[in-house]
Amino acid sequence: MMTKLKNIKWNHYANYIVVAAFTLIFAILSLTGFLESSDKYLLEKIAIAITLAVSLSMVVGFLGELSLGHAGFMCIGAYIGGKTAVVLEPVLGEAPTLLISLLVGGAVAAVFGMIIGLPALRLRGDYLAIVTLAFGEIVRSIFMNSSRESFGGSLGLDTPRFNKDVLFIIAFVIVLACLAVTQNLIRSKHGRAITAIRDNEIAARATGIDVTKYKLLVFTVSSFFAGIAGVLYSYSNFTVQSTKFSYNYSIEILVMVVLGGMGNINGSIIAAALITFLDVELQTILTGNLAVLQDLIYALILIVLVIYNNAPALKPFREKHNLKAFIGKFRKPEPSKHRDDEAKWDRVPTKIKMDEVLSVDLQVSSPYTPDKAEKEEK
Repeated sequence: MMTKLKNIKWNHYANYIVVAAFTLIFAILSLTGFLESSDKYLLEKIAIAITLAVSLSMVVGFLGELSLGHAGFMCIGAYIGGKTAVVLEPVLGEAPTLLISLLVGGAVAAVFGMIIGLPALRLRGDYLAIVTLAFGEIVRSIFMNSSRESFGGSLGLDTPRFNKDVLFIIAFVIVLACLAVTQNLIRSKHGRAITAIRDNEIAARATGIDVTKYKLLVFTVSSFFAGIAGVLYSYSNFTVQSTKFSYNYSIEILVMVVLGGMGNINGSIIAAALITFLDVELQTILTGNLAVLQDLIYALILIVLVIYNNAPALKPFREKHNLKAFIGKFRKPEPSKHRDDEAKWDRVPTKIKMDEVLSVDLQVSSPYTPDKAEKEEK
């Protein structure tokens, strides 16, 4: 049993443990009445942001494609899931309706993700970014100009509000599910194929990797979780308005991924939580006439964070002062994992001891001289 525990790569499960512990602590505080409503709402927003950042990291960080339509997939999930909740909640109740709405919103967003993934087969870089950006604006425009009876039109869709004491717990459970799917996919042979496409698509095709299949897979899974995040958003708010899902929000999600590090899931989690916390706190602190400074201060903080994470001159400081180095101070140095060479000369059984001095009698022939050679010929 102890051997099995030692063989487990705990660093692969560290984010699960941290998120689960975080959720358990705040769940206890919520159920015992020590958590305010504003804190619960903040936790809901953080969980939604983490789900969006981790899912977008699959496309941007691991597949290497630049997508600016993530808010569009979230918009689809929010409206479709919200409408499903409005129709089914009077019949089924809160809990079953929430589950069905999550599945429906995520599935519809996944279908559109597959459709958008088709242009990704031939487009890269800025061109794909333009296509996904246009998709997000088209989706937003469609819901904005819908009728009042269908999706609320420009006034938005009124949606039911789930129990505040429980919703953020469900949201973090979905974060764990998103982490499980993303990390298991990336660490599998399929994940190695996806990163190979990112590094060199031509070489990946040459080695027999089905680029079409893997691009569609990544876009579909990523948009599925974006749709689920949209459903959570619809339950977290009393109304869903299309103005929330503009291209600015897609860029904000992209900033979370870039700030956390391309292809770094743990970094995306931290960046999403940090940016969401800053946004909410600035909205709370800067009120009245100071509200105009919110975007300015928010942008300045992001600039400072990006410079700190990427400036080459600050690399020695980052390596010396970080969480990993701080934890390393309290760890005991691990014993060397290198075993002695079993084939060393003093361990190999031989008939002759290797430390004996071997000698051979050698007869030195007389040196060659031309006169001696002539005599031998005669």
